[in-house]
Amino acid sequence: MNKFFLQRSLLCFALLAAVNGGALAQQAKPSSNPLALEVAAIQSAGIVLDKVTTRTLTDELKAPGEVKADAYSTVLVSPRVESQVLARKAKLGDVVKAGQPLVVLSSVEVASTQGALIVAEQDWQRIASLGPQAVSARRYNEARVARDQARAKLRAYGLSEGQIRGLLKAGSAKADGSYDLLAPTAGRVTTDDFLVGERVAPGRTLFTLVKEDSVWVEAQMAPAEAEKVKAGDTVRVLAHDTALAGRVIQRSHQTNERTRTVPVRIEVDNRKDLLHPGELVETRVAVGGSKKALTVPAEAVVLLQNQPTVFVAKGNGQFEPAAVVIGETRDGWTVVKQGLKSGDTYARKGAFALKARLLRSQLGEE
Repeated sequence: MNKFFLQRSLLCFALLAAVNGGALAQQAKPSSNPLALEVAAIQSAGIVLDKVTTRTLTDELKAPGEVKADAYSTVLVSPRVESQVLARKAKLGDVVKAGQPLVVLSSVEVASTQGALIVAEQDWQRIASLGPQAVSARRYNEARVARDQARAKLRAYGLSEGQIRGLLKAGSAKADGSYDLLAPTAGRVTTDDFLVGERVAPGRTLFTLVKEDSVWVEAQMAPAEAEKVKAGDTVRVLAHDTALAGRVIQRSHQTNERTRTVPVRIEVDNRKDLLHPGELVETRVAVGGSKKALTVPAEAVVLLQNQPTVFVAKGNGQFEPAAVVIGETRDGWTVVKQGLKSGDTYARKGAFALKARLLRSQLGEE
């Protein structure tokens, strides 16, 4: 009886051990990889993949800058004789061509000279038709000089040869003192501070014309850094989420008394019309040599247990944290000295989402 009871007890114990052992074995199975994501999960997390490549890094000096009009191609348009504004033909923001009428002016002095030219031209035509042998040499020369002086005076007032020819063709009916002030060069109108009917003095600026296909950026640099810069150095101008190419054309030899900085003038190709005077930008002046290095975007590097880490894609939506040794970060790119090789696929964007997913799994939340 006791022997039978003992056998049954051992059998029950064996069955219980088998059941518990299976449960323990099931608990001991490793959890699923928290960094194995479906395509939808990758997209929703904003994860973007890229391949590790080398970039050329150039030693650069950083400095804030301000966009300014190219003063060497900026033109002030003003009357050369006291006048009154009759009509406006161009307005702020217009792009004008060379020789295009900008404003109609009227002047007493111009009217007097227009009349004098018409008379002198008629007198000269009469004498010239007779020939120098029909009149005295003095009278012949006086008629020619009077004609030329009246023409030159109108030119001095700002009238073009075409306007003068039009006046002579129209005759005295056109000698009313009105004339078009023409654009001396092509450009954009950036100032037009006057009113119709206003009397304007000689030299008063009516328009400012600026050629915007090239602008200046004036960078403010510490004197010690400015000493490293020379004319011809290449520059990157950062504005509107893009980098524009430029070059140093001048470095001031005088320090600003207020800011204690040295202005460095940079010429920038602005044919895409991205920069406008008054804007604040960042400049990167290339100095010294350049080198090639493996780089990844700074946002692709996260800290895991105080170790810089990049998430490497292993295929089929699986990622693996790779510890890396990093160097300097320049313009958003971090140099990777160890831990990655050229051609590795990694998470260019979304590294923080992968880090959070990994930490949650370690805390038992996933």
